[in-house]
Amino acid sequence: MSSPVDIARAAWGADMPDWILRLAQECASSTQRRVAEKLGRSAGLISQVLRAKYPGDMASIEDAVRGAFMHATVECPALGTLPTDECQAWRKKARSGVRTNALRVRMVNACLKCPRNQKEDAQ
Repeated sequence: MSSPVDIARAAWGADMPDWILRLAQECASSTQRRVAEKLGRSAGLISQVLRAKYPGDMASIEDAVRGAFMHATVECPALGTLPTDECQAWRKKARSGVRTNALRVRMVNACLKCPRNQKEDAQ
């Protein structure tokens, strides 16, 4: 049985991005299901990404992987420095417009004005 790293290398070849390698390594050291849960995605989606067959927004997956496993951060106008995957989760919540507590209100207001959120909406 091939490891996730072997599967990714076979699919992506020499052009495999560093974040795909890290995703494959995380799957190898844990499980694909656990990695998917940490990223807020499905195990099937992770499988498609590793196999270079995911037809959706790869930039969104890259952002999540870099934040969750590679310590990538962004400057949030409301919370300061945040991992990119947390920023992504807040932006998704902001689009729902639900304002259940003071932090959520603050984040909805900040995210709706944030250039990162507006860039994502334009795509």
